[in-house]
Amino acid sequence: MGQINERRLFAASCIALVLTAMTFAIRARLETVFGPAGVGLTLEQIGYAFMPAFWGFTLAMIVGGPIVDYLGMRKGMWMAFVLHATGIVATLVATDLTSLFLATVFMGLGNGMVEAVCNPLVASMYPQQKTRMLNRFHLWWPAGIVIGSILGYLLMDLAALSWQVVVATLFIPLVIYGYLFRGQSFPLTERVEMGVSTADALKSLVTPLYLFIGACMMLSAATEVGTTQRIESLLASTGVNALLVLAFINGIMIIGRAYAGPIQAKTSTVGMLWFSAIFSFVGMHLLAAASGSFVFVAAAIFAIGVTLFWPTTLAFVSENLPQSGAFGLSIMGGLGTLSVAAVLPIMGRILDNTVGTEAIRTMSVLPGILIVLYGGLFYLRRSRVSRITE
Repeated sequence: MGQINERRLFAASCIALVLTAMTFAIRARLETVFGPAGVGLTLEQIGYAFMPAFWGFTLAMIVGGPIVDYLGMRKGMWMAFVLHATGIVATLVATDLTSLFLATVFMGLGNGMVEAVCNPLVASMYPQQKTRMLNRFHLWWPAGIVIGSILGYLLMDLAALSWQVVVATLFIPLVIYGYLFRGQSFPLTERVEMGVSTADALKSLVTPLYLFIGACMMLSAATEVGTTQRIESLLASTGVNALLVLAFINGIMIIGRAYAGPIQAKTSTVGMLWFSAIFSFVGMHLLAAASGSFVFVAAAIFAIGVTLFWPTTLAFVSENLPQSGAFGLSIMGGLGTLSVAAVLPIMGRILDNTVGTEAIRTMSVLPGILIVLYGGLFYLRRSRVSRITE
């Protein structure tokens, strides 16, 4: 194995995640293109066409874990590249429900493979800084959302260019991350490096700790991604531009994930997750009662809460259950995306029967449960450390 260039691999991983996030932002713009006023699809049909973005993501992450452990990160990353390239081209030529659905399948699978490879890649390259570096890696998710949203606004709304031009901008990060990964040596995953057998790795996935964190991941992912994906409907009665609020939330997330290292220095990984649950709960309750400019104050508190959820949960798994390997991280991420896919129609049903702010109040139950779960785990771990040091 040649010398590993951590900085280049990390930069390439970040660009790949930017592309992944941009697809979510650009897809939101395509709803108007393919909807009743455009191609003529109903909103229900568009929902079916965009569904693979979530289950394809989940499937690729779950299947991608074993691929990364057995075939190596290099092959897994090039699979992501091919799937992304195919998805972009397929989207550009999409004209109806079937072709749009197939394009979304490829994009969803490509996005999932990026997470399946890059999470264990970052963990393997920075074994002593997992929380800090996984948060730094995942700050490029909100950054990609902002980039995709701005490009859509500038190119379609201001410059009046076609939607194909906006989709074609995805080739830019694709070419960049492909170039950066080309010819590079990749590390082994932690499971392979440790010599942990497949049987032992699978056993770690059914331990009480892994199952506990998996349940927490489902609650925190639904809190973060479910809320932001439906933010336009949720804030419809507040009198503010929901897309501006979304950009504001993602801007805070970028800053927060950049400074996750100093935050961890003052507390533990579990402490960070407990802190996130508290702020998310308070922020959602404030959003449920907010209107006008105060919505941004409530959104800021909510953003502080959800900022650290996803990457810090992955860091906790990698720190405490490294024997689970890439498969363990992939399953954990897959549980997160699976919960989002499940909660979105539930939120839609709630929104059909009440106003958005009331739906936010109902959703705040999720971080409320996390306050109890993470608070209990924090207390147990602190008590154990106290007994050991006595």
